[in-house]
Amino acid sequence: MKKIAKFVFAAGFYAASTLAGFATTSKPTIVLVHGAFADSSSWNHVVSRLEKDGYPVLAAANPLRGVKSDGEYVARILKSVKTPLVLVGHSYGGSVISSAATNVSNVKALVFVSAFAPVLGESAATLSGKNPGSTLGSTLDEPVVLPDGTKDLYINQRKFPEQFAADVPLATARLMAVGQRPITDAALAEPASNAAWEKTPSWFVYGEADKNIPPQTLKWMADRAKSKKTVAIKGASHVVMISHPDEVTKLIEAAASE
Repeated sequence: MKKIAKFVFAAGFYAASTLAGFATTSKPTIVLVHGAFADSSSWNHVVSRLEKDGYPVLAAANPLRGVKSDGEYVARILKSVKTPLVLVGHSYGGSVISSAATNVSNVKALVFVSAFAPVLGESAATLSGKNPGSTLGSTLDEPVVLPDGTKDLYINQRKFPEQFAADVPLATARLMAVGQRPITDAALAEPASNAAWEKTPSWFVYGEADKNIPPQTLKWMADRAKSKKTVAIKGASHVVMISHPDEVTKLIEAAASE
């Protein structure tokens, strides 16, 4: 037990020291929030570029349980960091960062990466169906029914590469399919109760070959948010941060520099 207690103390001290250390840099901390069917490793290529350029980075583990609860979880992480913050959300993570940033005063910018930017009352499900083009529904596997009656959703592993990551090397996409994180159907249907992008400057980047969220909808959300800059990448899939990390990193750094 003493060894366990020492380990817990050491881990907590390390985390606190790391977060406190961010306050010594003049650059804002970049907080990356993944979306459904992904995990924090989806940001790896972006993280390496940001760190090379001197930015402190956190990649939050998004619970994928519900917009409000996920937003509250991320907000608790944000309140541990005292530097200015740039929040970056992918896909469903866009809804989460827009919720999380509402009551965090040091958030200076939001970056939406193939991501939802809902207003009050909108959900990921309603936005994805706003325009034709999303083929996600037909690629979902048999759901896992949870004790409370909600369902965990996965993309069928065989269909995952073409649906989610068509411009990623096939071997990598297959690994992503095996390691995907499920999201609840309730989370996708939950209406947004906050919209931080209405008051916080926002940037958008997305792929023009996105099969999860129709590109027309992504452009419409960027225009509605009066995006400071919108980058549409020709031929890019839903995971532009993996297939086009240079462009995504450049946009994040532009948001951080303003």
